[in-house]
Amino acid sequence: MLSEVLRDVDLFVGVASVGNDPTWSDGGPEGRFRDYWASYGFGELSETAKGHGETLSRLLPRLALGERCQAAGKFLHVRGDLRSYKIHRGSGSILTSPDDSYPCIVPGRDADSAGTPVALPFEGDRTLAIILSKALMLAKDTAIADPTVTSQLRR
Repeated sequence: MLSEVLRDVDLFVGVASVGNDPTWSDGGPEGRFRDYWASYGFGELSETAKGHGETLSRLLPRLALGERCQAAGKFLHVRGDLRSYKIHRGSGSILTSPDDSYPCIVPGRDADSAGTPVALPFEGDRTLAIILSKALMLAKDTAIADPTVTSQLRR
């Protein structure tokens, strides 16, 4: 019971942080929180994020994109056709290789209600769902049609 309560607290704290907002780039008043945002988005992993690595290691070999992905360190490494990508396992933020540029790719507003609901082994873990959806998209980066996304990846 205690571990479930602590997991819920960890999930709440993880989603309540401004570091979780990929569009928050001004750093707050006078930019004083920019370092916090960067360390949250690409810093050390929480216990929940460490668990993402275990889940990804079990799940990826069963998926078609498994050969293009590898969980290592703080990131899920994804090999696309245009570039290679690193998706942070704690925040879901992306860095592109080789220059570590940051493409801002966020889920659509209706992402939670889109499509048919599917039971997943990580139900309730929105960050892991975001990581997997970004990995699926980036593994086939030449098939992306959204001009906002493609303009960031083809720089």
